[in-house]
Amino acid sequence: MIKSIPLTKLVQSPRNVRRHGDPAADSELKASIAAHGLLQNLIVRPAARGKFEVEAGERRRCALLALAEEKVLPKGYEVTCLVLEDDAEIAVETSLAENFHRLAMNPADEAQAFAALIDAGASTEDVARRFGLTVRFVEGRLRLATLAPVVFDALASGEITLDLAKAFGATSDQEIQARVYEQASSGYYAPSADSIRRMVLSGTVRGSDARARLVGREAYIASGGRIERELFDDDDSESWVDVALLETLAAEEMEKRAKALAAEQGLAWVKPTLDAYASHDLVEGLIRLPAEPAPLTDAELARLDELDASYDEHAAILEDEDSAEEAIAAAEATIEAIERECQDIRAKPPELAPELKADAGMILVLSRDGTPVLQPVFYGERDIEVVGDDDVVEVVASVGSDGKRRAALSKRLVDELAMQRRDVLALHVASDPGLSLDIMVFTLADADTHDWRSRAATTLRGGVPAGPIVGFEAKDAPASASLADLRSGLDESWRSGEDASSRFKMFRALADESRAAWLGFVVARTLEASLNMAGERQITFQDHLGSTIGIDMAQWWRPNAANYFDRVSKQVILDALTDVGGLELSSRFASVKKGDLAMSAERVFAGTYITEVEVRERALAWVPEVMRFADQPEIPADNEAQSPDADFVANDDNQPPSELAA
Repeated sequence: MIKSIPLTKLVQSPRNVRRHGDPAADSELKASIAAHGLLQNLIVRPAARGKFEVEAGERRRCALLALAEEKVLPKGYEVTCLVLEDDAEIAVETSLAENFHRLAMNPADEAQAFAALIDAGASTEDVARRFGLTVRFVEGRLRLATLAPVVFDALASGEITLDLAKAFGATSDQEIQARVYEQASSGYYAPSADSIRRMVLSGTVRGSDARARLVGREAYIASGGRIERELFDDDDSESWVDVALLETLAAEEMEKRAKALAAEQGLAWVKPTLDAYASHDLVEGLIRLPAEPAPLTDAELARLDELDASYDEHAAILEDEDSAEEAIAAAEATIEAIERECQDIRAKPPELAPELKADAGMILVLSRDGTPVLQPVFYGERDIEVVGDDDVVEVVASVGSDGKRRAALSKRLVDELAMQRRDVLALHVASDPGLSLDIMVFTLADADTHDWRSRAATTLRGGVPAGPIVGFEAKDAPASASLADLRSGLDESWRSGEDASSRFKMFRALADESRAAWLGFVVARTLEASLNMAGERQITFQDHLGSTIGIDMAQWWRPNAANYFDRVSKQVILDALTDVGGLELSSRFASVKKGDLAMSAERVFAGTYITEVEVRERALAWVPEVMRFADQPEIPADNEAQSPDADFVANDDNQPPSELAA
């Protein structure tokens, strides 16, 4: 029976099958109801004292309550409900059916729907506000609507993923999109988003392309590849037409080289990529292993001393105005040889501890001259135990910008001048906060692609802490999932720069929003693990940060049997029950066995155990003291309103998905 029921008479049902929620999705739902009203009835069941328990639609009820509290809706707002028979089994089955059979909208459907709203006169900001989404999310879906029809249809039918569709959208030319889609579909390898992006951005490939140099002209033609050559073209400028074939051949060659290098270096694995850097997707789930160059031997140190002395002797010849031209030429040649030898002695590749090497791996990148190069960074799967994550910086000799040597200077003078030049640059950087911020963020982000052969420009370091437990990752936790989404949404286009200077130029060209996102990420990933407890796990500054921000841990972490109650003593569980319900509640479970007690506690602190409203509210706000940030307010002792966002037993509704990191 359909019936209009006042909002104040609707309460949560203890039989609701959903136990987990999403604060961002709840916010979207609230915005949608505020803009369009309630589009789907609640399903309720009569309860005591004239109340009705919501069996399906709890998220909608919480959103309505929040809107009533904000005075967007009146407190007595009439809610249209489908009233079920007074049968608990039917109620649970109904709740399960609504949640189990719901289907998220296809991104293609969302794109068409948003495009229709825009065509009707709405702005992207209007659409974002009405559906509780970010402007960036809406703009991303609108770009999908402009894909070539064949690509859009493939997305709609599920033939390609959303990531692949976004890669096709790297160019707005629908003809190129369609041609690349045909090439990729006819290939015998599964294209990645990176390979699609490269293909759409280059309809043909020049002979000087790194992939072409890797594969070779003869191998490409022998495999059926076509080459178009104009009258004045040479091997570097000619056009290689079959990009998909070239990608396949290049990938196969890199895979072959990677296997050979893994065997040669004694590594567990080597991952190849056709990029000139190791992308985030390639190293996701891996940890960087500590490695540093082998220390210089006594013989090498002695040789460096000899070279320094010889350098000064020959520099004196160049500084002497009476030196003969033959002597000057010989001195210049000797100094160049000295610098090369010094660089070779100091530029030692990093070495890994022997006990880690058998389980470690490296990334094989494709340099711009077509040469496969092992990046000098060792990675391990998350089950390798390591200690420390020290950064080592190698120093190499500088080279004049014009490539010519006009005079030689003593080593002491070189060092003095370098320090004075540093101070001049430092003064100007210090006077430009915007530039200073860009330098800091870029340096910390570019550390992932740092060339070990080049000297670092600053002493800034932002290494990722290994953590007290190597390999642990709470992938199902809301915060961990949101961090992963944030990381995957960062703009990495600047990494394609050939050197640090070009990468920095490309980084500064990013939009303010993109650079700000990198700032947040590089700072956030340096945070150490801590708890609100005495001992080595305590970091008081992090407690200060958490309390300053006003983080409500209950919104982001809920205790359950797997992550807490199964792993603490029975007395700890009973103490937690006492915290939220007093001795009256904990005494109910005093004689229960530990395993059953853990499961019962999970229900209590998820808000699904039938108890008093005040106890339920305190249980939903409770987290162990060690998880709270110091100086945070204690759990309220009364039934004063708690934020609906903290309700993690909410029901889910068919609303457009959100990207929390967007």
